[in-house]
Amino acid sequence: MSGRTPHRDRGRRRKDGDQRPAGGGGPRAIGNVVSGLMARFGYDREQAASQLESAWQEVVPEMLRSGSRAGLVRRGVLEVVVTHSALAQEMGFHKREVVTRLQQLVPSEGITDIRCRVGTLS
Repeated sequence: MSGRTPHRDRGRRRKDGDQRPAGGGGPRAIGNVVSGLMARFGYDREQAASQLESAWQEVVPEMLRSGSRAGLVRRGVLEVVVTHSALAQEMGFHKREVVTRLQQLVPSEGITDIRCRVGTLS
C-alpha cells in the first residue's frame, strides 16, 4: 500500500461546500435543509421577485403604475420596463425618491439606481 487510507474522500469538500464525508454523515439542521431546497428549486428568487414587485407598486407614483413593471436587479441597478418613452422620462423625475423608498422596503435587493427600458409588460 502507498500509505493512503481506505476512505479516500474522508474530510474532503463536497461540491455543495459541506465538509462532511460524501454519502451521508450525520444529521443536518432542518433550516439548512429547507434553505438548500428553496435555493435549489428557485423559490427564494421567486419570493424576492414577488416582494420587489409589491414594493414597486407601493412606491411608484400612481401615474406610472399601470405602465411600468420592476424587473431584475443587476449590480444594484433595477431594470424597469415601461410601455413608452414618455414614462421613462417621467420616471427620471421621480427616480431618487423611488430608489430611497425601495431601499427602505427591500434592503436585501441592494438597489442604488433605476434604469428604464421601453418594452411590453407581461
